[in-house]
Amino acid sequence: MSDLLSFPSSMTVLVQGASRGIGLGLVRALAPHPRVACLIATCRDPGSAHALNRIESAKIRVHALDVTRLESITALAGELERQKQSINLLINAAGVLHGQGLMPEKKLEDLDMQSLQQVFAVNAFGPALMLRAFRPLMARTGKAVMCAISARVGSISDNRLGGWYAYRASKAALNQIIKTASIELKRRNPNAIVAALHPGTTDTGLSKPFQARVPEGKLFSVEQTSDYLLNVIDGLGVEDSGGFFAWDGERIDW
Repeated sequence: MSDLLSFPSSMTVLVQGASRGIGLGLVRALAPHPRVACLIATCRDPGSAHALNRIESAKIRVHALDVTRLESITALAGELERQKQSINLLINAAGVLHGQGLMPEKKLEDLDMQSLQQVFAVNAFGPALMLRAFRPLMARTGKAVMCAISARVGSISDNRLGGWYAYRASKAALNQIIKTASIELKRRNPNAIVAALHPGTTDTGLSKPFQARVPEGKLFSVEQTSDYLLNVIDGLGVEDSGGFFAWDGERIDW
């Protein structure tokens, strides 16, 4: 578990996509942390987020947020602004690779407009709109970090296998959004850090259909990944803003 010593001693964290997978793991890791005073956990349907709702902590505030709907994002941002809430760490953890009627493409003929729009809406457009809405709420003093779960397959220079058009392209788009936002924030929020994070292959529903090909020792539990990512976040400085980092802190080429 990261000590999070680079953050203020009484910090507020927002985890978007907190009902399952890495997002849920991050909430579980952060809820008992002594430096976390308030943990805002968001998901599309809190009523069905049974695992999230079972976490016993007075620090957790669960809110509805659909990352594909601007009005949902701005509604929560507005509510927190009225409460004069300042955020030290915001993590965008929601992502989509497959689902009902949706699987990664193997060839160009598999491309489908609806699938492309669905994947981009969650993986790229949603985090961009989160940056737009929550930037004004980021702490102006001390460390403030806005990060998003990306993927190494979003690296253009690292693409050697092809396929997975929508997922690769949406993560590449996310990385560009992060890089572009970092340039703007140097002027508007000089203390703020924005970063894209590659969590490694984690034992979640997202990776489940593809785990057979994962090398031994390279499939991480959600608990491992959560600790790795928090360690990376703790180590980020303003000079790292706009960067793309792996679970072990390695900087990944675009």
